[in-house]
Amino acid sequence: MLGTHLFGIYEKAFNSADPIRFRLAKARQLGYDYMEICMDENEERLNRLYWSDAEIRQLKQDIDEEGLPIYSMCLSGHRKFPLGSENPELVRKAREIMERAIIFSARIGVRTIQVAGYDVYYEESTESTRERYLEGLHFASKLAEKYQVMLGIETMDTPMMSSIAKFLEFEKKVNSPWFNVYPDLGNLSAWLGDDVEKDITVGIKSVVAFHVKDTLPVKDDFPGQFRDLAYGEGCVDFVKCFSLLEDLNYPGPYLMEMWYVPDTDEMAVISSAKEYVEKEYQKALSK
Repeated sequence: MLGTHLFGIYEKAFNSADPIRFRLAKARQLGYDYMEICMDENEERLNRLYWSDAEIRQLKQDIDEEGLPIYSMCLSGHRKFPLGSENPELVRKAREIMERAIIFSARIGVRTIQVAGYDVYYEESTESTRERYLEGLHFASKLAEKYQVMLGIETMDTPMMSSIAKFLEFEKKVNSPWFNVYPDLGNLSAWLGDDVEKDITVGIKSVVAFHVKDTLPVKDDFPGQFRDLAYGEGCVDFVKCFSLLEDLNYPGPYLMEMWYVPDTDEMAVISSAKEYVEKEYQKALSK
């Protein structure tokens, strides 16, 4: 727990060579409440959406025996297969991935899927790609309602979804109780600077969870750094953010987003980062 909040850890903080059961065990040993599974562009990870019944049963058994749930999914595979692509075959695949992710989540107990706020990633963003992305969100929200799995759009490292306020424009158009926002405190801080508090306050009723990481700010001559930065070395004022969220009576979870670095002691690295975030949270409570 982080105070009264569930406190989770990103699957990719651990060595991907380990079986998923080992990652669950490590997360539990470190004191986390849950792990966030990742379905990204990596073929091996994305193919888990196509697991057989036997493989799903094994994962559920691993979750039960390790005593650590998987409450959320980061679905970043849409970078490679974007919902807004000009290529009809990529759009078809993107929607298939979305449906598979929702069904997979329903089967293993995932509550929230973090969906990338990209219309396209490796293509040029245009009015038509953004319109196609919105159509994909309508499609996804209907499936989410069918299977009762929450969708949370991530605030991103690109301008289209760089704030909660920008998400709210999509929320109006999609108009579904199963379509909300899963902001990243690091990404928000990199784009918004001192306006982070205003942005969170405006959109707090639509927030389902927060990613917690540090970043470097976007400037005219610098694109920002959105990952692989140690906690405390970036621009995120964690004390200010946590304090605001306590004042707003935010009850939801926090998820530490970290990436494993080869040939490092992952348990020591994660433990140190967790201790840092916990101390920042305690400072916020004492303000």
